[in-house]
Amino acid sequence: MDESMRKTNFTPAALCRAARVTAAALALATVILPGVSRAQVVVIANGSPITELDIQQRTKLAATGGQKAPSRQEVIQDLIDDRLKIAKARVYGLEVSDRDVDNAFENLASRQHLNSAQFTQMLERAGISASALKARIRAEMTWNQLVRGKFASSLQVGEADIASALKDSKDSDAQTVAYTYTLYPVTIVVPRGASPGVIQAKRQEAENLRGRFANCNQGLAMARSLRDVAVREPVSRSSSDLAPQLRDMLGAMEVGRLTAAEVTPQGLQMFAVCAKKESSAESPAKRQAREQILNKRFETESKKYLEEIRKQAMIEYK
Repeated sequence: MDESMRKTNFTPAALCRAARVTAAALALATVILPGVSRAQVVVIANGSPITELDIQQRTKLAATGGQKAPSRQEVIQDLIDDRLKIAKARVYGLEVSDRDVDNAFENLASRQHLNSAQFTQMLERAGISASALKARIRAEMTWNQLVRGKFASSLQVGEADIASALKDSKDSDAQTVAYTYTLYPVTIVVPRGASPGVIQAKRQEAENLRGRFANCNQGLAMARSLRDVAVREPVSRSSSDLAPQLRDMLGAMEVGRLTAAEVTPQGLQMFAVCAKKESSAESPAKRQAREQILNKRFETESKKYLEEIRKQAMIEYK
């Protein structure tokens, strides 16, 4: 999965746009919805059937983003394109494994602080099967590999390209310089099923700890001495690898302080910012410029290549 996907917060709609699809998952007929026969083939794309069930599932998946719902024909074309992408990749011996698809699915779930089973249940409540989403994931993963492999030379982004893109940029120094942070995760444990009163009390504990936390040497020792507070081993993070919101928050913080508490499955988590050093890594601004140029070139090559494949395809409507 590329960097832009890792930094994107998950919603089912973002999933629909950014994910990927394989041969096994194309058999969405293994999940039967009430009143829909898996034998209801609507269109055949290069020998691969698209059923009414496929259309219903993809329609629901596409409608989860709050944007204008696609028309039935747009959904069908989207499914046809997925079949064509996978078929063309097979010509070159490219195929995304079930394990890769499952890993991508788990990553999307983790961004919602859910495991795969919980994420599957969330999708099912929206009338979407996990198989439908994994099919979409597989198709985009497969196509991403194919386009990046076939057009590798034209997708290369050089330093001159980045310099040109940054020439008129209004980025601040904080964005054009990379930093490496040393962070200590500090968690105030909240029991599962805790009442609102208990949760509010824990939030107050977190705020009290933040107020008393003046430096890492004394602050971490104090946190370790408190009941129901866990201090884990330090982690090192580059500002270039952080989501913009987190990068801005850390950039504005003093070294030796605690970040605001965030709710996690384990409890209320904060990070003690114990070191901030200028890094030789690519700056956030350069990383963003590189990704924007790469994405634009990828979209251009992808669109042209897909149009070429469509012209060669055999599509039969039932």
